[in-house]
Parts: sequence; structure tokens; C-alpha cells
Amino acid sequence: MSFLLRILEEQPFRLFVRSLIKRLPVRVRSLERWDAVDRPHYLCGILAAADLAQSSGVDSIYIIEFGVSQGKGLLLMQAYAQMVEQETGVGLKVVGFDTGIGLPSTAGDYRDHPDKWKAGDYPMDEEWLRARLLPTTELIIGDVHHTVPQFVKRQRWPLGFVAVDIDLYSSTRQALQVFCFPQSRMLRRVFLYFDDIMLPESHRFAGERLAIEEFNAKNQTVKIDHWYSLRDRIFRDHRWIQQMYVAHDLRAINAHQAELQEWAV
Repeated sequence: MSFLLRILEEQPFRLFVRSLIKRLPVRVRSLERWDAVDRPHYLCGILAAADLAQSSGVDSIYIIEFGVSQGKGLLLMQAYAQMVEQETGVGLKVVGFDTGIGLPSTAGDYRDHPDKWKAGDYPMDEEWLRARLLPTTELIIGDVHHTVPQFVKRQRWPLGFVAVDIDLYSSTRQALQVFCFPQSRMLRRVFLYFDDIMLPESHRFAGERLAIEEFNAKNQTVKIDHWYSLRDRIFRDHRWIQQMYVAHDLRAINAHQAELQEWAV
């Protein structure tokens, strides 16, 4: 049986199997394993976060999208959250952050890629979107410089998965502060997706890549790195795998190790 599964996971069979999986009433883990959804990077991160929460004894977590625009990603996120909740029993609190009026001004700063974006790109039809959100999904409108600190102050559950699609270096830098305030709560690993790091314009001196580098340089307790184990997936050649990261809470890892040592005694 395992030999047959390995055969089905190879080309050209894997494409046929994935198309079949999309049409069958299968469990969410099968959908995730075979990338059989519109945004496999979202489902992958959400399911991993729920599994970690479950193994850590956490009953509810936040899953966040920074940069909602017209809302396709947020609508899919809430749909995936429902499926993963049923599979794992972990409560998933979906939150979307957006200005509601498109990108803010880049002020001519090369770090915000004015060669790629301009103020007002990706506006939202807020009324249309809110009519399609579930009561459990929260849409936060405003500049992340203000909305992120406000959110953290009232945060009830730890972060589990965060999708970053706000394009600009300045906005991404502020969004990542969700991990840094004294009140911030997170699982010991938070799974991340960065949308704008594989563009022709992308480089480490601007945009989301620069925001990640600066975050790691300034923070000693939380570090962001690639999600290396995804290279073992069936569709390991998909570009989104290179866009997946993990924020590691080094404090929580140390605390967990100390608990293990106490139990050993």
C-alpha cells in the first residue's frame, strides 16, 4: 500500500490524483496534503497551527490575514477555518486587517517599491465583503500602525497563522509588531505566509524581505525563518512553499525545555 501511494505521488500520476481529490468528499487533511484547494498555503498554515495548538493544550487561536483587499483570501480563510475546526476541535478566530481604501502612500521610499505599487492600489468594497463574512470573522479597518497595537491590547488567544499581503515594507514592518508587544500572545511556533517576496522586483533591501531581516535583527525573543520541512511535500516544486515561514518564540521553547527537565527530575 505504501509503495502504491509513493507511485501515485510521482509525476504524472500526482496531477490526476489531485484532480480526483478535488472532486471527492475527503477529509481536510487529504485536501491539504494534495494541495487540492484554491490557496493551499493558507490551508497548510492553518492546519499546522491547529495541530500545534491541540498538542499544546490550547483550545483557540487567531489566524490573521494582513491585506484583505477585495476579500477573496479572507473568505477562503474562514472556509478553511470551518473545515479545520471540525477536524481538530480547535477554535479558529479569523481576523482580517486592511485600510479599506487601498495601499497607503509610499512617499517615494524605494523600500516600499514605488516601482511596483502606488497609493490607492487594491481598494475594498467593504459593504460587499462584510455581507459575506461569518459572524465569527472580524474585519479590522484602518492603518496597521494603529490597529495592530489596539488588537494586541485586547488579544484573548495566541496567534497561530498569519498571512502577510500588505505589499509595502513600512506596513509589513508594523504588521510584524503583532509579535513584539508585551501583551502579544503566540504559539511557540506561528506559521507565516509572505505574498510579495518572489516578484521580479523583490530583493532583501526593500519590501517584505527587508521587513523580515530587520525584525530578526531587532528582536531577540522571536525569530522568523523559513519553514524548511515543506520541501518534503508531494508538490514540493510549488512556488508558495518558498513563501512559507515560521515565527519561533524562543522564550516559549526555553520554558518548555525547563518543564521537561522538571518532569525528568
